[in-house]
Amino acid sequence: MELTEEDKKQLEKKGISKAKVLGQIETFKEGIPFVRLEKAAIVSDGIAKFSNTKEEVLIKKFEEAKKKISLLKFVPASGAASRMFKAMFNFLDTYDPKTEKFEAYLDRTKDKDVKTFFEGYKKFAFYDILQKRIAGKTKSKDEEKYLFVKEMLMPEGLNFGFYPKGLLFFHNYGKYSATPFEEHLKEAVAYAQVNNQANLHFTISEQHGEMFNKEFKIAGERVAKETSTSFTVNYSFQKPSTDTIAVTLDNKPFRNSDGTLLFRPAGHGSLIENLNEQDADIIFIKNIDNVVAPRLAGEVARSKKILAGLLLELQAKAFEYAEALDGDKLSSEKLETIKLFLENDLNVRFLDKYNGFSIGQQIEILKDKINRPIRVCGMVKNEGEPGGGPFWIRDAHDHISLQIIESAQVDMSNPEQVEILKNSTHFNPVDLVCGVRNYKGEKFNLLNFVDAKQGFITQKTKEGKDLKALELPGLWNGAMAFWNTIFVEVPLATFNPVKTVNDLLKPAHQVN
Repeated sequence: MELTEEDKKQLEKKGISKAKVLGQIETFKEGIPFVRLEKAAIVSDGIAKFSNTKEEVLIKKFEEAKKKISLLKFVPASGAASRMFKAMFNFLDTYDPKTEKFEAYLDRTKDKDVKTFFEGYKKFAFYDILQKRIAGKTKSKDEEKYLFVKEMLMPEGLNFGFYPKGLLFFHNYGKYSATPFEEHLKEAVAYAQVNNQANLHFTISEQHGEMFNKEFKIAGERVAKETSTSFTVNYSFQKPSTDTIAVTLDNKPFRNSDGTLLFRPAGHGSLIENLNEQDADIIFIKNIDNVVAPRLAGEVARSKKILAGLLLELQAKAFEYAEALDGDKLSSEKLETIKLFLENDLNVRFLDKYNGFSIGQQIEILKDKINRPIRVCGMVKNEGEPGGGPFWIRDAHDHISLQIIESAQVDMSNPEQVEILKNSTHFNPVDLVCGVRNYKGEKFNLLNFVDAKQGFITQKTKEGKDLKALELPGLWNGAMAFWNTIFVEVPLATFNPVKTVNDLLKPAHQVN
């Protein structure tokens, strides 16, 4: 690949090396292999489920320990709300109240999303705000509906279609409406604060920085006053250096009409770099749109404390064994105890030939396996919602591991793989509690635990031309592939994402 002087300047400005670009082009040429599913992870084989007694023990462990440790809530929040309103943008494009009755529009289009929207729209937290803005501007109920949506989405109105999802009004408290950003502050008070101090980190789009600052001033003061908690809130942006080059269908660099190379944001996997810059004893990870109305908040907090208690319990043992492996020579019995802990508690699998290795070689393998970041991931029973699922997979070197896998990573032309995919009983609600330090208190470099072979190649278009784009391994997929992983069944009430605006009509998002 020949780079022009302009190309070199472009790479330098983005902080991307030529070697990185060449590596990405090589990935396009080679393709990314499908993962090999070994079997679905289920309760008692890859997914833990606890009795009430055990849950109480774990909650107590967390409550006692948290006074002496640092906690952080990490919230990916750069998503724009435009996808939430896809059906309503379509409504604006295809409906004219001057020439067609609303009921006739529904008969003609059979548009269930628009029908659901207007059947429940008085329940939206932004209903009253919009009604005040359009009051007296319409001659009929049909015109009012059209203007309601236009005022909601368009730049001259509230411009929700271009807002970050985290700053939309989700919940109506009567005196005010709360955004997901505010609900995450409240949630942090419930399980992620120590001595009335809570730390949160949001990954956002740079263009929305001022909007988030403004929201923190209003919502932060309100929640601080209500809960007697002080908040430290930080932000980071997806780095330009994590963008990936786009190529033509024959794997040549794709160029924009002005001749510059086309780079594209590489998906949420890029955020492993943002996460790598955070440091705390326990890091909770949860998506911006997964928040709940107050009556469910207690169940959510309880679930988080259970996951965190389990992390602390496992980490204490892992640290003890990691330190022992660094110490004097260990007996074969002690090595077997450590191996069993890795297998039974941290879901680590060993190759058959392990038993044939010398004591010295076994110690080195055990050190490698135990000195890794740990993630405890909540898993929800599958109710047909989209999302990655928990599976045992086998890699090219015959290593078996527990992973969160998306359907796009599976070879759908292979009946056996499709059958395993269908056997999945749970899915991933992005509910993680992470331990990112070793037994000495040093932070792991998380970039050392990414499986680059778990990215995605997708086909897109730009200016009418086809191109191939590369997504980095997802934050909770390949970006954490070489972490020690524990899956735990959590209540369905802990998962209430807002993928479309109509999800806000569900009971979990109704305050009263």
